[in-house]
Amino acid sequence: MPITESAVLFDVDGTLVDSNYQHVSAWVRAFVEVGHPVPAWRIHQALGMDSSKLLDELLGDAVDELGDRAKELHAQYYRESADQLRPLPGARELLRTLHDEGKTIVLATSAPSDELEILRGVLDADEWVDATTNADDVETAKPEPDILQVALERAGVDASDAVMVGDARWDMVAAGRSGIRGIGLLSGGVDREALVEAGATETYDDAEALRAAL
Repeated sequence: MPITESAVLFDVDGTLVDSNYQHVSAWVRAFVEVGHPVPAWRIHQALGMDSSKLLDELLGDAVDELGDRAKELHAQYYRESADQLRPLPGARELLRTLHDEGKTIVLATSAPSDELEILRGVLDADEWVDATTNADDVETAKPEPDILQVALERAGVDASDAVMVGDARWDMVAAGRSGIRGIGLLSGGVDREALVEAGATETYDDAEALRAAL
């Protein structure tokens, strides 16, 4: 039984919704348009970070000049690709199963509130979700632990009674900084070794595989 804790905190992009590569594409286009091309693999490695940290990482000294415009363009291009988004295999079923088992479920994402609304629409699972938190709730999102601290408060549990499920190394780092156990999923394109090195205690291919292990 991989989840004995009473609250389960979920990342969304790449964990429950197949959206990581739409994000990569949107950032690629944004960085090209502002005149600072960034290789797609570097963007993929930074996914899951707070957008300000992602921009610092990828734009370096040019962030003050180009960061705001790049962020606006990413948001525009990502919204334009929203019709391509789909729930990942087993995602809705996993949420329903955990809800039926009496778990408290919180969506805890580094995405801003408008992107979270898109993701919730795609996932269509609000009936099994108890609370959400997003980048707009804190000064700095993952890998800082702040979002997960808000999620714990909204779940009404201590860190020792919660588990974080995510696809990015930054999910696992934030969980570790919060004292929360982390379960990594490979569905966002990050390999097993990287997730374990970042602190994942267990890894599964995707939500469907995690549900099968319950």
